Amino acid sequence: MASGPFRGALGRASYGPFWEACAAMFALNLPNVLTLLRILLVPVLVVVLLGETENGDLWAALVFGLASATDAMDGYLARSRNAITSFGKLMDPIADKLLIIAALVSLVSLDRLAAWVAMVIIARELTVTVTRMQATQHGVIIASSWWGKAKTIVQVAAIFFLIAAGDPSPVWVDGLVYGAVAITIVSGVDYFFGLRRVLREADERREAATSATAAAETKPTAP
Repeated sequence: MASGPFRGALGRASYGPFWEACAAMFALNLPNVLTLLRILLVPVLVVVLLGETENGDLWAALVFGLASATDAMDGYLARSRNAITSFGKLMDPIADKLLIIAALVSLVSLDRLAAWVAMVIIARELTVTVTRMQATQHGVIIASSWWGKAKTIVQVAAIFFLIAAGDPSPVWVDGLVYGAVAITIVSGVDYFFGLRRVLREADERREAATSATAAAETKPTAP
């Protein structure tokens, strides 16, 4: 067995590409740190919201607001600084869904939100996330639409005010929650129509490329 400098050299030669891939995957730039912070704030939100602490609703609203702010900040910083990484692409949407789902489930357990409202939002988020990841694996990128961005804003606002308003919530907060449900459904329908269109276009491009390749292979060569 190699030892000393030979072992070190052998290790670098054998595992260098692996560690380079890991470093690229888990590069801790500022956007990724904000994504990790959002994930770490999820259990804090649950504990503060469910715990019987003084001014618990206010503190929970502040934690949720801070976590939601990191969502907007990390995306902006990643684009403006050209710091988009594989880790960010994977974990950013997961962190968003964890935050929303944790808040909704906690509010349902406190009887401050109807279970069917949470289920509609959670089902939409999980379904879209899974299909988007599957499409990405096949080389199909589905950009967020205007409806998707509006859905996120309304959902965050509804949950924030639902937490901050306490129990019982004012009528206008209930209206905001039902508005979030409505725009969640509309954005989901819009997403799946867009997905169908994008997949059809991708299939047409592949068929055109296959036809062009076949035509080039069968074209007779000049004598």
